[in-house]
Amino acid sequence: MLTRRLFAAAVLATLGTATTAHDAQILDIAGQYTAQGRYPDGRAYAGVAEIVQQGSEVDIYWSIEGRSYQGRGNVQGRIVTVDWGAATPIIYVVTGPELHGTWDNGTGLERLMPR
Repeated sequence: MLTRRLFAAAVLATLGTATTAHDAQILDIAGQYTAQGRYPDGRAYAGVAEIVQQGSEVDIYWSIEGRSYQGRGNVQGRIVTVDWGAATPIIYVVTGPELHGTWDNGTGLERLMPR
Protein backbone atom coordinates (compact mmCIF):
# COMPACT_ATOMS: atom_id res chain seq x y z
CA MET A 1 0.00 0.00 0.00
CA LEU A 2 2.86 2.37 0.83
CA THR A 3 4.45 1.68 -2.56
CA ARG A 4 1.24 2.70 -4.33
CA ARG A 5 1.02 5.90 -2.32
CA LEU A 6 4.65 6.76 -3.04
CA PHE A 7 4.16 6.06 -6.73
CA ALA A 8 1.01 8.19 -6.83
CA ALA A 9 2.88 11.02 -5.09
CA ALA A 10 5.71 10.74 -7.64
CA VAL A 11 3.22 10.87 -10.51
CA LEU A 12 1.57 13.97 -9.08
CA ALA A 13 4.93 15.64 -8.50
CA THR A 14 5.99 14.85 -12.05
CA LEU A 15 2.70 16.15 -13.44
CA GLY A 16 3.36 19.44 -11.72
CA THR A 17 6.79 19.80 -13.33
CA ALA A 18 6.25 18.09 -16.69
CA THR A 19 6.93 20.15 -19.77
CA THR A 20 4.37 20.34 -22.52
CA ALA A 21 4.90 18.85 -25.96
CA HIS A 22 5.47 22.39 -27.25
CA ASP A 23 8.37 22.92 -24.82
CA ALA A 24 10.31 19.71 -25.46
CA GLN A 25 10.80 17.00 -28.01
CA ILE A 26 8.07 14.35 -27.82
CA LEU A 27 9.38 11.08 -26.41
CA ASP A 28 9.26 8.15 -28.83
CA ILE A 29 7.74 5.24 -26.90
CA ALA A 30 6.48 3.19 -29.87
CA GLY A 31 7.28 -0.50 -29.72
CA GLN A 32 6.54 -3.85 -28.17
CA TYR A 33 6.61 -4.34 -24.42
CA THR A 34 6.34 -7.03 -21.79
CA ALA A 35 3.64 -6.02 -19.30
CA GLN A 36 3.75 -6.93 -15.62
CA GLY A 37 1.35 -5.64 -13.06
CA ARG A 38 -0.88 -6.03 -10.05
CA TYR A 39 -4.64 -6.03 -10.00
CA PRO A 40 -6.28 -3.81 -7.36
CA ASP A 41 -6.68 -6.91 -5.14
CA GLY A 42 -2.90 -7.50 -5.23
CA ARG A 43 -2.80 -10.47 -7.62
CA ALA A 44 0.01 -10.36 -10.18
CA TYR A 45 -0.55 -10.47 -13.93
CA ALA A 46 1.63 -10.59 -17.03
CA GLY A 47 1.23 -10.14 -20.76
CA VAL A 48 2.38 -8.07 -23.70
CA ALA A 49 1.61 -4.61 -25.02
CA GLU A 50 2.26 -2.72 -28.23
CA ILE A 51 2.39 1.05 -28.49
CA VAL A 52 1.74 2.69 -31.85
CA GLN A 53 2.63 6.37 -31.85
CA GLN A 54 1.96 9.27 -34.17
CA GLY A 55 3.36 12.49 -32.77
CA SER A 56 2.11 12.91 -29.22
CA GLU A 57 -0.83 10.54 -29.77
CA VAL A 58 -0.55 6.85 -28.84
CA ASP A 59 -2.65 3.74 -29.29
CA ILE A 60 -1.88 0.90 -26.90
CA TYR A 61 -2.91 -2.72 -27.42
CA TRP A 62 -2.57 -5.16 -24.52
CA SER A 63 -2.90 -8.93 -24.36
CA ILE A 64 -3.13 -9.87 -20.69
CA GLU A 65 -3.86 -13.44 -19.59
CA GLY A 66 -5.70 -14.23 -22.83
CA ARG A 67 -7.79 -11.03 -22.87
CA SER A 68 -7.30 -8.09 -25.23
CA TYR A 69 -7.57 -4.44 -24.30
CA GLN A 70 -6.90 -1.22 -26.17
CA GLY A 71 -6.60 2.43 -25.34
CA ARG A 72 -5.77 5.80 -26.80
CA GLY A 73 -3.87 8.62 -25.18
CA ASN A 74 -1.13 11.17 -25.42
CA VAL A 75 2.41 11.88 -24.33
CA GLN A 76 3.15 15.10 -22.46
CA GLY A 77 6.72 15.32 -21.26
CA ARG A 78 7.36 12.05 -19.41
CA ILE A 79 3.65 11.44 -18.66
CA VAL A 80 1.47 9.18 -20.81
CA THR A 81 -2.27 9.30 -20.10
CA VAL A 82 -4.37 6.55 -21.70
CA ASP A 83 -8.16 6.28 -21.90
CA TRP A 84 -8.90 2.56 -22.09
CA GLY A 85 -12.65 2.61 -21.50
CA ALA A 86 -12.58 2.50 -17.70
CA ALA A 87 -13.80 5.21 -15.35
CA THR A 88 -10.23 6.44 -14.81
CA PRO A 89 -7.27 6.48 -17.23
CA ILE A 90 -3.99 4.65 -16.97
CA ILE A 91 -1.25 7.13 -16.11
CA TYR A 92 2.31 6.09 -16.95
CA VAL A 93 5.59 7.81 -16.14
CA VAL A 94 8.35 7.15 -18.68
CA THR A 95 11.45 6.11 -16.74
CA GLY A 96 14.20 5.43 -19.24
CA PRO A 97 13.08 2.64 -21.55
CA GLU A 98 10.25 1.52 -19.21
CA LEU A 99 6.80 2.90 -18.47
CA HIS A 100 5.49 2.66 -14.90
CA GLY A 101 1.80 3.24 -14.40
CA THR A 102 -1.27 3.12 -12.23
CA TRP A 103 -4.82 2.29 -13.19
CA ASP A 104 -8.20 1.86 -11.48
CA ASN A 105 -7.76 5.20 -9.72
CA GLY A 106 -4.27 4.26 -8.52
CA THR A 107 -5.15 0.85 -7.06
CA GLY A 108 -3.72 -1.19 -9.97
CA LEU A 109 -0.05 -1.06 -10.99
CA GLU A 110 1.65 -1.81 -14.31
CA ARG A 111 5.16 -1.80 -15.71
CA LEU A 112 5.90 -1.95 -19.45
CA MET A 113 9.38 -3.16 -20.36
CA PRO A 114 10.73 -3.09 -23.93
CA ARG A 115 10.92 -6.51 -25.59
